[in-house]
Amino acid sequence: MKSVQHTRSPSDIPTFFSTGGAVCGLLQKMDWSASPLGDPQGWSAGLKAVMTTLLPAQAQIVLFWGPHYAALYNDAYAPSIGHKHPHALGQPAHIHWRELWDDLEPLLRGVRETGQTFSAKNRPFYIERHGLGETVYFDVSYSAVREADDTVGGVLCIVNETTERVRFQRRQAFLLELGQTLPRLGAAERIGDHAARRLAEELGAARVCFGEDLGEGQRVRIAHEWAAETPSILGDHSYASFDPTLYDVLKSGQQVRRNYAEAEPRSPALQGLGGVLHVPVMRADRLEAMLAVHYKQPRLFVEDECLLVEETAKQVWAAITHARAERALHMLNERLEERVADMLAQREASMLQLHEARKMEMIGQLTGGIAHDLNNMLTPIIASLELVRRQSDKERTVRLIDGGLQAAERARNLVGRLLSFARRQTLKPQPVALALLVEDMHELMARSLGPTISLQVRIDPALPAVLVDSHQLELALLNLVINARDAMPEGGKLTIAAGLDGDGPALPEGLVAGKQVWLQVADSGGGMSDEVLGRCIEPFYSTKGVGKGSGLGLPMVQGLAVQSGGGFAICSRVGEGTEATLWLPTSAAGLPSSEPSPVQAPRAQGPIKVLLVDDEALVRQATLLQLRDLGYDVAEADCAARALALVEQGWVPDVLVTDHVMTEMTGVRFAQRLRERMAGLPVLIITGYANLTPRELHGFEVLRKPFRQDELAQSLAHLLAQKG
Repeated sequence: MKSVQHTRSPSDIPTFFSTGGAVCGLLQKMDWSASPLGDPQGWSAGLKAVMTTLLPAQAQIVLFWGPHYAALYNDAYAPSIGHKHPHALGQPAHIHWRELWDDLEPLLRGVRETGQTFSAKNRPFYIERHGLGETVYFDVSYSAVREADDTVGGVLCIVNETTERVRFQRRQAFLLELGQTLPRLGAAERIGDHAARRLAEELGAARVCFGEDLGEGQRVRIAHEWAAETPSILGDHSYASFDPTLYDVLKSGQQVRRNYAEAEPRSPALQGLGGVLHVPVMRADRLEAMLAVHYKQPRLFVEDECLLVEETAKQVWAAITHARAERALHMLNERLEERVADMLAQREASMLQLHEARKMEMIGQLTGGIAHDLNNMLTPIIASLELVRRQSDKERTVRLIDGGLQAAERARNLVGRLLSFARRQTLKPQPVALALLVEDMHELMARSLGPTISLQVRIDPALPAVLVDSHQLELALLNLVINARDAMPEGGKLTIAAGLDGDGPALPEGLVAGKQVWLQVADSGGGMSDEVLGRCIEPFYSTKGVGKGSGLGLPMVQGLAVQSGGGFAICSRVGEGTEATLWLPTSAAGLPSSEPSPVQAPRAQGPIKVLLVDDEALVRQATLLQLRDLGYDVAEADCAARALALVEQGWVPDVLVTDHVMTEMTGVRFAQRLRERMAGLPVLIITGYANLTPRELHGFEVLRKPFRQDELAQSLAHLLAQKG
């Protein structure tokens, strides 16, 4: 609409413009030569008639007329389009509704072409009416307006904005679900992490994190976070690292809302973000915690969403403090149980109730413990045989030593499988050929299935290799096969197939096409109902009865797929069987050789001092000999305390090699203490029983027992090269 206003004499003003109201006044003064509708005096009788009804109406009504969908509306409708009014009056809709035109135009065209009414309740629309875009909701009814010749001249839209109601209902539903879920999670860590993820999903945020004020008015500890395509900020931060005034504003009980222009400078913690919302959690006028919601793009911070974040922060902090109190009470009860004899009976009863759920965990711990001892025995065996072989020149002796090394290597692989079963081993992804892996397992699977179930394998050997921990994949596949067997008590057919993501089941949401291979286990059993299918991935949920299943098989399979960068899905129909499908990422590297060629172990480059700490004398002595054979200057200690004493006496190591599982202090803890004295000291953790997460390792390099001399040499060379 042009800004120039035209004064008309009363006789020139159409009667349907005289019904009063602000919009009527604007219509009277418009320059209609800039509108595709032309002079109102020349409008059709149908358009004039509908305008006579539309303008004085109290309902929110907009009319889109003609092939250009020129917009005409009344006073009641104007607030719903914000700053688009009054410029949208008389103009083609695609000009001022451009951000939602791809959504709106098909609806209008459908009514115009068919003459049929379109209606919907709480219909979402994305609209820019207050600067930034937002999703709003309307009850809508779009009807055709016909001309005298029965053709459709325009679309009359009667709308009622329900945005506030929808947002209120969604907020209440979210808070209700959160209030029911958080108490069941138990641990404070799980509560904070779950709330951060759910809030990010609800608001479409790039990062949600929950921080606890450290009490000195300077720093906040971020211990719970969910982030997508945004760097993690877990750890301790100063408030000023987010915003210089953040602490003062939060301490006063106010929220901090801010949008950043693309080139506007911001702190490192907020790099790549467009909008941030920080909400305080107060108790007795004291700032106790902060909930931060970060967005990739600038955000219109509507009050209802800000209220949702505020209420969520209160719920989460209350749940976390309650969980901590329960944990403290639980620990106190445990101490009391140890000291009061009459509590032992109650404790035994509780243990019996948890027996089935913990059976697999106990077996895993036992297996892991045995594997740990075996690794400690194998380490000096392998080291000693290697050192003897390097000094022996008799052909028969070399043959015997090679046989001993091969047997030790097989034992090492067996221990790896034990640890994999016990879920006590960090994943070690490597290129795996699915056809070869399934072929190697064929006999084991056939024996597990029994004679009444036929096993068919359809896997092209030419499929690309996948990047996954082969031992964990074997365990996952065996889990699926056993599940299928239990679903076919009368016998049946089991099919294992694989293929590229384009020639099989649809990819799960979030996976990139062209980079995944699917592996499917399908049975002809009785299938699952929708209720069972909906819960079958839940940990500890099992339909097999007491003593026949722990309910951890499918969650472990899903965890392996997701942790490996793939996905997992299961579909089932009653009477038709079940299909369980893993998606695994393809590997850019080639398959490892089945018979690895000998690698020359890199020797020490110059005088390099190694501090070796291990409480197992045999392991320590074997490792000492290996290191000295590689040319390193080694000082040894059987515990962390003696190692610290060596350092205090003047021994300055260039690298630390330490066992992890030691009686007085773990290797990781000892390495951290030594790093406080010697920043940047290269650290190699050796262990035969490790399920440490990257966060628990604090960035230290890990070498699993038992190890070959070349593996030890390569690890040290890599660490020293990084140090430069």
